[in-house]
Amino acid sequence: MPSSTHAFVEHLPTALLIDGAWVCGRGGRAFAVDDPATGEAVCSVADADAADALSALDACEQAQAAWAGSTPESRSTLLRRACALLEERSDLFAQVMTLEMGKPLSESRGEVGYAASFLSWASEQARRLYGRTMLLPDGSGHMSTSLGPVGICYLVTPWNFPLAMATRKVAPALAAGCTMILKPAELTPLTSLLFGQLLIDAGVPAGVVNVLPTSDAAGLSNALFADGRLRKLSFTGSTAVGKRLLAEAAGGVLRTSMELGGNAPFLVFDDADIDAAVEGAILAKFRNMGQACTAANRFLVHRDVEDRFTRTLVARTRALQVGSGFDPAVQIGPVISARARAGISRLVDQAAEMGATVLHGGRPLDGPGYFFEPTVLKDAPPACGIHQEEIFGPVASVRSFADEEEAIAIANDTPYGLAAYVYSGSGKRIARVVRDLDVGMVGANTGLISNAAAPFGGVKQSGFGREGGEEGILEYLSMKYAKVAS
Repeated sequence: MPSSTHAFVEHLPTALLIDGAWVCGRGGRAFAVDDPATGEAVCSVADADAADALSALDACEQAQAAWAGSTPESRSTLLRRACALLEERSDLFAQVMTLEMGKPLSESRGEVGYAASFLSWASEQARRLYGRTMLLPDGSGHMSTSLGPVGICYLVTPWNFPLAMATRKVAPALAAGCTMILKPAELTPLTSLLFGQLLIDAGVPAGVVNVLPTSDAAGLSNALFADGRLRKLSFTGSTAVGKRLLAEAAGGVLRTSMELGGNAPFLVFDDADIDAAVEGAILAKFRNMGQACTAANRFLVHRDVEDRFTRTLVARTRALQVGSGFDPAVQIGPVISARARAGISRLVDQAAEMGATVLHGGRPLDGPGYFFEPTVLKDAPPACGIHQEEIFGPVASVRSFADEEEAIAIANDTPYGLAAYVYSGSGKRIARVVRDLDVGMVGANTGLISNAAAPFGGVKQSGFGREGGEEGILEYLSMKYAKVAS
């Protein structure tokens, strides 16, 4: 569907949100936002620079004391109001995400619900910022601890889930009493700008949330890191970029939480329900066109059921419809950009050259937009990029294993440790595998693991810190201890 047919674009905010006002930015520059289903520009957005970053930091500083001093109940009420507004505007948010990111409209609607759940969850957490009191063991006095906001936060979100990744950071930061600068991905700024308007409408005070889209992420980030007022960085994105940001954040000894890349294994044992495993594989691999840090990357299947699993997976993959996310019959939209599609092609071509069998798909599709065929590979060598790198595309690669020990060894043979999936009919085996997998999250007999009530995050080079759950708000809080002498 041509982007020009989307009349709602004319009514979207496309400026910078600084101190509660929409501004064009000091540099007066703008950059284009493309529709990945057509490759056409849909609009231009104001382009923030270092001066804008410092203006937003000024706004945060001016608002921080009052916002930190607001009552937990008032912050809870505001978050509930924001959640209600998001639910009311769900159709518009879903359409904007499908337009700028490409995912099917049904998935965009699902993301709106997921994003709203973080606002709802954080509204309850705002009222539960517990400290503790106890008599010190030596009897010299009482100890008390209290929690308070860490201060001004810099929140950097990715393009693949532009709304949920924003609410997953903004909601707990608001609940904790922090002010913030939200920097959305250059490829998908419209959703975050629309969310900024929603927060204004919900009653968030001026200066508490500032939204800065930019085509110069490094320049904007460097300006913030060089200023001693910034106290926290939360980043979701690639491991390579995360490492660079960590190095910059070290100069200010910032609190950091990093949700980085993944290379998720999907283990299928011989006692698994194969039909259920295939359905889980379709969800874990092809949701969001495979563009998720939790997407299954490596399908490890017991040799006794590999043939049946693979045949069923190929049949289900062959049935997936590719096209514009606005077409209700489509399950696979475009990938985000021409560059992303070229990277997927490189991985598939390399695997084929190294001996992998392409059972279905394997090539980019002709025509406008950035489409890639849903693909199933078999027997790609362990050394090839398809097993070593994060695919971030609709490509499933299957290989077999002989026993549980080998499966665990293959699964853990990666510097990443974000998510994993396991299918088995044995509760004891699932317990062992969950224990032995070197990851932060496991889906056992399910292909979908994310939930606002659960702590989301990884180990090794997949990052540290957690988002969601009871743990998520702690990333935005500092602890103070006091001793009261007897």
